Amino acid sequence: MTLSLYNTLTRRIEPFEPLAPPRVTLYTCGPTVWNFAHIGNFRTFLFEDLLRRYLEYSGYDVYHIMNLTDVDDRTIKAAAAAGKRLGEHTAPFVQAFFEDRDYLRIKPAHAYPRATESVPAMIRLVEQLLDRGVAYKGEDGSIYFAIAKFPTYGRLSRLDTRELKIGARVTSDEYAKDDPRDFALWKKVDGVDEQVGAAWEAPFGRGRPGWHLECSAMSLEQIGRCCHAETLDIHAGGVDLIFPHHEDEIAQSEAATGRPFARFWLHGEFLNVRGTKMSKRFGNFLTARDLREQGVDAAAVRLLFWQTHYRKALDFTDEALAAAGAGVKRLGEFQERLRGAGGAGRGVGELAKLATKFETDFRAALDDDLNAPRACGALFEFVHEANGALDRKAGGAAAVRAALDGAMGVLDILPTAKAADPALERWIAERIAARDKARKSKDFKEADWVRAELRAKGVEIEDTPGGTKWRLV
Repeated sequence: MTLSLYNTLTRRIEPFEPLAPPRVTLYTCGPTVWNFAHIGNFRTFLFEDLLRRYLEYSGYDVYHIMNLTDVDDRTIKAAAAAGKRLGEHTAPFVQAFFEDRDYLRIKPAHAYPRATESVPAMIRLVEQLLDRGVAYKGEDGSIYFAIAKFPTYGRLSRLDTRELKIGARVTSDEYAKDDPRDFALWKKVDGVDEQVGAAWEAPFGRGRPGWHLECSAMSLEQIGRCCHAETLDIHAGGVDLIFPHHEDEIAQSEAATGRPFARFWLHGEFLNVRGTKMSKRFGNFLTARDLREQGVDAAAVRLLFWQTHYRKALDFTDEALAAAGAGVKRLGEFQERLRGAGGAGRGVGELAKLATKFETDFRAALDDDLNAPRACGALFEFVHEANGALDRKAGGAAAVRAALDGAMGVLDILPTAKAADPALERWIAERIAARDKARKSKDFKEADWVRAELRAKGVEIEDTPGGTKWRLV
């Protein structure tokens, strides 16, 4: 099989082939840094991480661009409310996003263009659109895109534009669903913009960019630099961005270049918390740092997300997270067992056959529009069967280790290793020695007491032929 992906543009699952293999250009809409990103945002970022990792696993050379929206209606409003300049307000949230990204083990993008640092590219794009006659200056001094002059407007979101209100305009970045009106490319400066430092000089008037313009300018500038291209292989984001954001990106980009903006459009579904759309009003609003502060292992979050297909709504519950944590623990135990398994043994071919079958099933699942739930099912079946073979003293554990390592390079759901400080390690060694002494003296009550002591400190022990092994959990 070859990788096939669901393309929102065509509403079909299509075989994926990049324009210039093995290079794949991938653009993903990043966070708007007016506040902390919530786990719904990170569900999208994690699905994009799975996509990138699997492309790389499949042998592609991925160039990943993720923008940081540090100027738009929300960031300006938030900065003004806080009495800060725009950069002063957004900087901590940019840093928080990177910390949350690292906590959740999301691979860093190759480029993180910031809107405020890309204004010259945005001004050039507006000039191109004005020159081509598809943009105009409104009586309010802002520059608008004339969607009536872009006949294919609406094909991504399947909007019916037959009742288009010619000349009707919308100035806000986010506007009503099914409201196809001319949208602002460049907004004339106002007092709040000047107050927070969100204003730039341009040939067509002092102002600041509209949100939709930013992504087009940044993505086109980046792929032009890296790949001398004007078309992205893949553009990804959440379903909430299909309209108006991605629809408007297509219009302004293709009107400027005369070429397709992106060949594949991938969109991840929403995340609900305890069966309800996440909201502070319902008391179920969660950020990535909430999970980190609660001591939740990122591997459990990743596994929970992989157990629902990216195009289906995911319900985040305490019970589901606990079950994912148990699955992660099982994988960690399996990895530990493999480390202790040598290469010798009976039935050397048995484990190698299991590894080959798993790799085939794993690829088949992810080749089918990133079917992570099926891939996880194949993984846990593999663990079950390989454990049985190891019980039978089968050899060839190296093939199993290699297959597991390959899958973890994509899913990355092994337990996070917890480091112990030297004093704790000495204490653990002393308590294990005391337990060994108690067991030799057949003082099993004392041995159980020491085990409970260790467990209270988050230390899990396992008695093996080679001695007692321990790990922090």
